Formats: sequence, structure tokens, C-alpha cells
Amino acid sequence: MAQYFEVHPHNPQPRLLKQAVALLQQGGVLAVPTDSSYALVCHLDDKTAVDAMRRIRGVDDKHHLTLLCRDLSELASYARVDNAQYRLLKSATPGPYTFILEASKEVPRRVSHPSRKTIGLRVPEHTTLQELLALHGSALLATTLIAPGETDPMNDASEIRNRFEKVIAGVIDAGACPLEPTTVIDLTGPEPQLIRQGRGELARLGL
Repeated sequence: MAQYFEVHPHNPQPRLLKQAVALLQQGGVLAVPTDSSYALVCHLDDKTAVDAMRRIRGVDDKHHLTLLCRDLSELASYARVDNAQYRLLKSATPGPYTFILEASKEVPRRVSHPSRKTIGLRVPEHTTLQELLALHGSALLATTLIAPGETDPMNDASEIRNRFEKVIAGVIDAGACPLEPTTVIDLTGPEPQLIRQGRGELARLGL
């Protein structure tokens, strides 16, 4: 049975978030709010949890997972970032952007894209999620919470609990999310390439 943590959207209770972090450290998968929609998250280094998250989401190992980072310096430890890329990342973090970058050796090969050795990274601009990441002390692996067979992300925490309570460890309810996907930018080529236009404005990136 999934634990349900109802937190204040602007001043989340640390006591509840610490309980949620404990579930992650025990190998649990959580549903959490982000600055785009709700997402499933788990511990990066827990293969069993990563496999469980893929099963819940209904995706295979070719599906790009995303690392949620506390800040730009943490992001840079999981990816190979040159000076030009760093300047662009600095202009857009934190914010509703996902960046595709070449994964560093810090990223387990099983969670990077199998053919390209790339990883999606983002620094979310969401108070509750930032507090969760701070208490966890490291990046979390994530995927947008879209139920198998559907196309739209889920946005109601109580509905998420009702649908997934037997397969996830907990739900953090901080209210509704914007329900608009992140803007995805591929930085692995010579020039930044727009993969998906979402909530993040391109002007902020100078594109």
C-alpha cells in the first residue's frame, strides 16, 4: 500500500519528506510533483527499483530516463559538459527544460540510452521536489508519470494513489502541476537541437 504524503506546496514539511526519502533508500518508487507534471522517481543506483519503475511506466530499456539534479554542479557530474553547453545550461536552470547530454562514467550504463550513451538531465524548479532532492542528497532517476496505454501525464495525486497504490511505495501530494511537458534540447551535436517544445521558453536559451 502506497504511503500518502500531503505537503504544503510552498513550505513542505521536512518530517514528511524525510519519510519519503527513507522509502527511496529502501528501493521504493515514488510519484512526485515536478514543474511540468507528476513523475515517477527512484534511486539511481538501485537496479531493482529502476526495473520496477520501467514496468510501472510500461517502457523498455530504450526509453530515455531523466536524472533530476539539485543544481547545475550536480548535473555536470553526470554529463560531459563543455564551456558553451555550460553557459546555456546556466541560463536555463532551474527550469522546465530537459537536456540530452553525453553521460559521464557516474551514470550506470543500464540507465543511459543503450545505443547513444546519452542521458536526459534537468534541474527542476519546484519547491517540494527541490527539498526532496536536498534531503536525498543526490540525483534521482525519473520518468514522466503516464499510465500504460495513455498519452497524457497524470496530475491528480489521489488518482495516482488509487491507480498505482499496489506497485509504488508512496505519493507526494503538493497540489496540481502545470501539466505541460518540459522543453527538450539535445546538446550532443555541434549545435543545440530542439527535440520538443514544452513549457520552457526558447528565448531563455537564446535559441
